[in-house]
Amino acid sequence: MEERPLSDWLPLTKKEVEKRGWDELDVILISGDAYVDHPSFGTAVIGRIIEDEGFKIGIIAQPNWKDDLRDFKKLGKPKYFFGVTAGCMDSMVNHYTANKRLRSTDAYTPGGAAGFRPDYATIVYTNILKELYPDVPVMIGGIEASLRRVTHYDYWKDQLMPSILVDSKADVLVYGMGDQPLREMLQLLKKGVPFSNLKTIKQVAFVQETAEELPKNKNWETVELASHEECQKDKLKYAANFKIVEVESNKWEANRIIQKVGDQTLVINPPYKTMNEKEIDRSFDLPYTRLPHPKYKKRGAIPAYDMIKFSINMHRGCFGGCSFCTISAHQGKFIASRSEKSILSELEEVVEHPEFRGYISDLGGPSANMYKMKGKDEDICARCSSPSCIHPVICSNLDTSHKQMTALYKKVDAHPKVKKAFIGSGIRYDLLVDDFNKNNEDGNHDEYIEQVITRHVSGRLKVAPEHTSDATLRMMRKPSFQYFHKFKEKYDRLSAKHNLKQQLIPYFISSHPGCEEEDMANLAAETKDMGFQLEQVQDFMPTPMTVAEVIYYTGVHPYTLKPVKTVKTKEEKLNQNRYFFWYKRENQDWIKQRLTKAKRPDLIEKLLGDQSKSEKKVPKWLEERRTKSTHRQAQAPEQGSKISNINRKKRD
Repeated sequence: MEERPLSDWLPLTKKEVEKRGWDELDVILISGDAYVDHPSFGTAVIGRIIEDEGFKIGIIAQPNWKDDLRDFKKLGKPKYFFGVTAGCMDSMVNHYTANKRLRSTDAYTPGGAAGFRPDYATIVYTNILKELYPDVPVMIGGIEASLRRVTHYDYWKDQLMPSILVDSKADVLVYGMGDQPLREMLQLLKKGVPFSNLKTIKQVAFVQETAEELPKNKNWETVELASHEECQKDKLKYAANFKIVEVESNKWEANRIIQKVGDQTLVINPPYKTMNEKEIDRSFDLPYTRLPHPKYKKRGAIPAYDMIKFSINMHRGCFGGCSFCTISAHQGKFIASRSEKSILSELEEVVEHPEFRGYISDLGGPSANMYKMKGKDEDICARCSSPSCIHPVICSNLDTSHKQMTALYKKVDAHPKVKKAFIGSGIRYDLLVDDFNKNNEDGNHDEYIEQVITRHVSGRLKVAPEHTSDATLRMMRKPSFQYFHKFKEKYDRLSAKHNLKQQLIPYFISSHPGCEEEDMANLAAETKDMGFQLEQVQDFMPTPMTVAEVIYYTGVHPYTLKPVKTVKTKEEKLNQNRYFFWYKRENQDWIKQRLTKAKRPDLIEKLLGDQSKSEKKVPKWLEERRTKSTHRQAQAPEQGSKISNINRKKRD
């Protein structure tokens, strides 16, 4: 395949800008990630949208913030504004494990090298720009800015922080998926509207002096939160604030939110309605090269890109509303699905990739099996404010048919250049359990899972029950573990029918609010009884704008304000995590002591009762292999967090 011209990418250097014959750029994007021109990377999507609206756009990727700041100056001063994002992950989640240990790698940097972005990257980048170019507006966005748009608890500083607009000094924040507000903003700028007048656009936030009158919009009601200072004094007020923010974020016709911060007022305009098929296709059908910028060739592969370069994202959004997850908080609970035509067109591009060998790594989304799912009667959805469409039960108005997905899988599977298309992003197994999901009018559940098992599993299928304790699962907004048992029965039956031996890989979390040590012991015993030796596990990390983060900080549930027990110390968190690895010799005496103290001899017997017998029968070669395997699994709490963030946040 011929090498593509450099002009196929958005410019990263002054030389590339000059080769296009441009004297000045209209917009410059600053990103904490390396520039990968692919629709799974937010900087590429935002850059291509700006280009599509007719603006001259350049990117400064992973600028050095420690030297004389030449990287921030190299493309000059933009005509309209700077755009700033920390990247596809919150920079603190990117940098630190749940135990606050510094990670040694960064999946969004060439060679996986760490240290190419600062902590709190959005704040650092924006402050630098405000010093260098005080008269140029700065717009911030991406998952870090989006989920820190209001008073939030920061796990790494262990304190409440105000809206990121305050510390960054940015002019405007675009929250959620920025396609719609960005296009409106650009179209107004083209018409000559000053940047300072873009304060009635939906899905933007800004701060203004409290004495100033709020921008007028006759269609919006305004809801006021407890001030930042009140939240600092009273945790219950912070918890009550969260409920308002989450409810308003999940409405079709939401209210404007305001919050006083010192002598300023934070203003958060209501969100857009979820993109329709034509709108989301427009974002995915832009002229991406689907490749990293050529400047990175000598620096090594970009791990996050390698993971998704042969994947196809079918939709955005997630209606699960899980307490610990940021997907619905950022992408929204309503599903924005691409057209079949758009997906199959992308497939044609993927199969032409010079390294493609016939295998699609993932045909999915945040949760693979939500494509085309929406309310049967949209008038009911318009009145709904529930944060989840499937908890505590599946909404009777939700169309959960998997028919269109199954048909699309078959079309991809039939492509002459595709040997196999895998479902790598994991599926919501509860949608396929008839006892839980009563919305199976066309009887498609078994047809879908049979198609997946026989054609789309690469030896292992990932699902996320997350826990076995019903009390903890309710806190997580997840279904009872009994439904996982039912799903496994179906999975095993269909696998046996086709004589397939493919692992079912369940994900679990320790230390989640509401989870006690005994719950972890029960989890270990129950999963052991099911034949699992767990490896896809992680320790809970409280991230901004999640229910679980609010519970962790305040000690109460934001919807009931009732106390919830949560472990917080490093030792308590490590204790819970150790139960995942009951089969490791160094944990067995410790587990026995803990369960003896808890007066649970039954759990000792279940977990360790047959251990001494089985250890005698293990050959030396198998013991050595097991030791290596368990060492890798012990790293899973760290690695699993990063991998799941990449998998679950396909496009932030």
